[in-house]
Amino acid sequence: MAAEPQLHRHRPVFHGWWIVAVFAITQTVGYGALYYAFAVLLHPIATDLHTTPAAVTGALTTAILTWAAAAVPIGRWLDRHGGRALMTTGSLAGAGLLVAWSQVHTVWQLYLVFTGLGAAMAMALYDAATAVVVSWFDPARRAKAILAMIVVAGFASTIFMPVTGILNDRYGWRTTLLILAALYAAIAVPLHALVIRRPPTRPNPVGGPTPARRQAVVRAAVRDRRFWYLAFAFVAHGAAMSTATVHLVGFLISKGHPATFAATTAGLLGVLSVTGRLVLTGAQRRLRLSSVVAGIFTVQAVAALSLPLTAGTRTGAVIAVTGFGLGFGVASLAAPALLADRYGTTAYATIAGTLAAPVTLAKAAAPLGAAILYSAGGGYTPVVTAIGGACLIATAGILARATAPAPANMSPELSGQ
Repeated sequence: MAAEPQLHRHRPVFHGWWIVAVFAITQTVGYGALYYAFAVLLHPIATDLHTTPAAVTGALTTAILTWAAAAVPIGRWLDRHGGRALMTTGSLAGAGLLVAWSQVHTVWQLYLVFTGLGAAMAMALYDAATAVVVSWFDPARRAKAILAMIVVAGFASTIFMPVTGILNDRYGWRTTLLILAALYAAIAVPLHALVIRRPPTRPNPVGGPTPARRQAVVRAAVRDRRFWYLAFAFVAHGAAMSTATVHLVGFLISKGHPATFAATTAGLLGVLSVTGRLVLTGAQRRLRLSSVVAGIFTVQAVAALSLPLTAGTRTGAVIAVTGFGLGFGVASLAAPALLADRYGTTAYATIAGTLAAPVTLAKAAAPLGAAILYSAGGGYTPVVTAIGGACLIATAGILARATAPAPANMSPELSGQ
């Protein structure tokens, strides 16, 4: 009898938590190498290629356009086949394209590489990872699992923007990219290949998810007005976040701050995004999720609109960036929760991909539009004002029809909740 309690002590860990742990690592390195490094290397690349920052920013726009085009097909693949092959291939391609990026000598070569990078990011970063996590966890544990992944990955900018700046100062941007490629390949490829798998099939009184059931769920979602209000909100917010990611360093430098301070302060967005996600998770236990998200977006709007007035000093810059950073990563937690709670998990990846497509298009266009606004407006003040305005628009979209019931034909059996 004494040995019986020992059996309970060695109960195996639910495999979904191993997947969450892997994604916490691979998303941190993936976003750091494939996405956040760009903002730090933007001006050195423009100088080396004898072109303008706007032209180089257009390469990132190309990548995000590709990402948007791939969102729905990748969502359908994930619903049908799971994430192992897709995310392993995406991380391998991402590492190879970082190497190719380090060897470009013309703008057209840069754009070609970033077209491939967009596809690789769609296959290996948050959208795919979140869909895998959602498929593994029931509603009671889903938010905790997503939070565990993105709290760690929220440090990607905090870690990689300063590190990329240091590597660039010592070795130049080309060698920096080679180092990032080796790091990403060594970590993401084996972890994705060895740990990701499809979840065990859950009992369902009407049978497992079929293509017809998935299509019915997707049709019900896209006919729901609330879905499009959410899309409206996350499009505006995604545009604001993408613009800040690319242009915040340049804005702080334009205010007279050294490049190292600018990169480090911009890197605070990662730490603050973690804080914002923790605030969101704690507050939604007492308040409606949409109300908490709207409140955070409003704080961001105020912080962004204050930047032209406060960022002239280091203290003012840090305070404003702190306020803005509280909502920097909220969408990555709020969107999955809002979608899965309303539409279930049977076709989650396809519905999320449908939402991600316009959001990603906005992320693609916004930095380039901001670069044009910067050139036409004579500085960064119009850019940060536009960021603040977009956050206010996002607030309105989150609150619109927030209490409306789910579509009448979204039964638990059909939606997979």
